Amino acid sequence: MTRSPYSSLPQRAFWRGGVAGASPFPPDIYKPKFPVTRDTRVFTAGSCFAQHVGAAMKAASIKVIDMEPAAPGLPPETAKRFGYGIYSARFGNIYTVKQFGQLVEEIHGAKPALPVWERNGRFWDAQRPGVEPEGLASPELVTEMREQHLSAVAGALRQADVIVFTLGLTEAWEYKTSGTVYPTAPGTIAGDYDPEAFRFINYGIIDIIEDFTALQDALAPLNPHAKWLLTVSPVPLAATASGQHVLPATIRSKSVLRAACDMLAEGSDDIDYFPSYELVTSPAHGQSPFAEDLRSVRPEIVGRIMQTFLSAHGLADAAGEDAQTDAADPQNDAVCEDILLDAFRPESRE
Repeated sequence: MTRSPYSSLPQRAFWRGGVAGASPFPPDIYKPKFPVTRDTRVFTAGSCFAQHVGAAMKAASIKVIDMEPAAPGLPPETAKRFGYGIYSARFGNIYTVKQFGQLVEEIHGAKPALPVWERNGRFWDAQRPGVEPEGLASPELVTEMREQHLSAVAGALRQADVIVFTLGLTEAWEYKTSGTVYPTAPGTIAGDYDPEAFRFINYGIIDIIEDFTALQDALAPLNPHAKWLLTVSPVPLAATASGQHVLPATIRSKSVLRAACDMLAEGSDDIDYFPSYELVTSPAHGQSPFAEDLRSVRPEIVGRIMQTFLSAHGLADAAGEDAQTDAADPQNDAVCEDILLDAFRPESRE
């Protein structure tokens, strides 16, 4: 038999057997670089898909940090609506690496431009507008709560053994003169869009690598030893301001994020990557992994993905099964500000 460098490779290296004819959730798709145990202190952040990751980890009794818990007695639905219990602090969705780095730099005293947005006499924290659905009564109250929030974020980051971060978008809106980036476009939840003040940006791979390096540098004084577990959100863009059709704009965005994660993970033993994106988009699925809107990942798919992660870390016992059930619960729908962009479709404006 002719020898080939492929002769000794395992089944997982071949499309036929590794994907075609195999489970859409192959148990050997992920080999962790470092362990995550029930004693691991985990900080969670990222786009809306990251909410499922945190919920499954909590259900598996992993020590997911929560430095801004809801007040006792607050109904779970209300708590979630106001951003409690979703991430390790009440910062809402962090869609870009630049946004995460900006948050950490703010802990050290940096000041974002236009920190308060207004609409109809109510006021919002421009860096987390989704956590106060009705806004607040004054700019001063926004500033006071922001200071409390930054203290909580700093405390959470100091505790973290592993930071789980789901990268969601490459498209963002910046304030032109300072480069301040926002989680939502001005005018979507609050504020007002001024083309003279704001600009659209679509980050590339090098931008993301540089932003991640800056994020690590900003984090070092708080916690120089934290490890990173990166994922890419499989949720498509709700809308694009790139000028492209939303489909190629989505593929471009996810491809850039995936390539950046690969470069970061290959360059450090302290950065791991979990292929949740690949597990959703795999052609091995017998039916679409997405719900009718073609954006939301079906709950049972989310559950199987998280079970794959927990199994790889040796946590697939009864608690792991609970985690799968929790992730598959329809009541655990993610809170996503970007879906609000759908209201600006031409059909919606008629």
